[in-house]
Amino acid sequence: MVEFESVQCAQKAKAALNGADIYAGCCTLKIEYARPTRLNVIKNDNESWDYTKPYLVRRDRGKGRQKQAILGEHPSAYADNGYGLACPLLPLTSNSRYKLTSVDVPDMVSYPLPQSSPSYSGHAASPVAMVSGLHPSKMNCTRIFNLFCLYGNIEKVKFMKSVPGTALVEMGDEYAVDRAITHLNSIKLFGKRLNVCVSKQHAVIPSQVFELEDGSSSYKDFAMTRNNRFSSAGQASKNIIQPPSAVLHYYNVPPCVSQDQLLKLCREHDVPGFIKFKMFDAKPSSKTISGLLEFDSKTEAVEALTVLNHYQIRIPSKSFVGCLGS
Repeated sequence: MVEFESVQCAQKAKAALNGADIYAGCCTLKIEYARPTRLNVIKNDNESWDYTKPYLVRRDRGKGRQKQAILGEHPSAYADNGYGLACPLLPLTSNSRYKLTSVDVPDMVSYPLPQSSPSYSGHAASPVAMVSGLHPSKMNCTRIFNLFCLYGNIEKVKFMKSVPGTALVEMGDEYAVDRAITHLNSIKLFGKRLNVCVSKQHAVIPSQVFELEDGSSSYKDFAMTRNNRFSSAGQASKNIIQPPSAVLHYYNVPPCVSQDQLLKLCREHDVPGFIKFKMFDAKPSSKTISGLLEFDSKTEAVEALTVLNHYQIRIPSKSFVGCLGS
């Protein structure tokens, strides 16, 4: 079954395709109207696809017997050693309902497949992740946002008073939780190892708000922040979702900021400094610059990202919110 955007679109498709041959003289299409008025698609794979929701990534259903492939392996199949390539590109029509803004949006949206993990499999049953192993004096709501926003929109973050070093993170959907668990579970951060799992709660409630060790609030609502990176198809298509690494990509930095100033910024915020620096060539009219920062280890890069992602760099008469990503 195929759902169209309107009855008129379905009528046009039926009129054009019903009775047509896929190949000359054979494979004649027979098209009828279906009884259901809406289709409920829960995943994007070779059996179903929702063209309005590119984030419904494909999920393997076990290693059972596979059907013989007519054309061999799909180019987006998992690599034997982990991360693999991106999933198929998803075409978006020019009048797609998924395009939420008037800005120019690429015609194709792609999401990488999640990395396989021995500690987690399946699909999150809640849009809330529970994170434990947080450093009591170096982690707060904003720093959790800086780290988790790479894998999906963040709605709310709340530290649990009854369980020190533990926080609940409400994300945009269950698939964002899946990506966060896949990439952030068991990483080391400020000398402690994070444990990221699915919470039994389906929403974060701002109850028992208290003050953290750094003086900030134990609860923060990020639903309206402009720093969420998956709020439209255009934004989502620019995100390269991948596991933490020793190299960070920085962007939206004013051209006057030098390598030494970035190193000074690391020292002032008590995070490790980078060991290699690369600035990308920018157009003469560009108001910002971007580049790469390589750290001595993945852990040092994650710590720098957690603290400095979205740091506001102020210059006379202007301010820039610098962004980092793995």
